Amino acid sequence: MDILSLKALHFIGFVAWFAGLFYLPRLMVYHVEALIEKKEGYAILAAQYSSMEQRLFKIIMRPAMVITFIGGIGMLVVNPEYLQEGWLHVKLVLVLLLAAYSESLPRMLRKLAKGEIPLSSDRMRLFNEIPTLILVTIVLLAVFRGALPGWQILLIVLGLVLFIIVASRAYKKVRMKKGEN
Repeated sequence: MDILSLKALHFIGFVAWFAGLFYLPRLMVYHVEALIEKKEGYAILAAQYSSMEQRLFKIIMRPAMVITFIGGIGMLVVNPEYLQEGWLHVKLVLVLLLAAYSESLPRMLRKLAKGEIPLSSDRMRLFNEIPTLILVTIVLLAVFRGALPGWQILLIVLGLVLFIIVASRAYKKVRMKKGEN
């Protein structure tokens, strides 16, 4: 397989993987809130969320992660010179962290399926942002490929972390005023 085919495979895989990484934790937020509410109909919602979560992870996310890895590893096999680039080392560490994050989700899904709450609604919302932070960092690393100093990328990511925390707290206040979780 040539490098462009592997790159296309890699891109297709990570787009599908990230679609799941963005959507699954959001479903889990709603699932947690359904379990907390315990109102009429919320048990039906919790069961539906559980079914949706399992299918999303098993049918889309995990296969997409594998495709991402196949494409990425294939590119490194075809062109091992990529490994000489320092930014790629950081990217590979971030991808491994992302895979660990992704593979932590089934444990949380099992707890939710049993009616247990693995994280509060607010913490689940923050947990939901981890893939965003990793994606932004990887994109900055890949696009700038060493042209942007590491401290600037770190500053951008820390700024994004601060923004997410502030926005999350502001959103919580809005939800509380509306009487939501």
